[in-house]
Amino acid sequence: MINFEEELEKFQPSMEIEEVEENVQSSDLTDVSDILKQVLNK
Repeated sequence: MINFEEELEKFQPSMEIEEVEENVQSSDLTDVSDILKQVLNK
């Protein structure tokens, strides 16, 4: 049987995931609401 507490203690987050997180949070992404605002303002 799996000991979840033991497995959680061993867990190490992937470095790639952390890098992706930083890049996504730091970039200025345009979403649908931004596009609609631009179209309505013209």
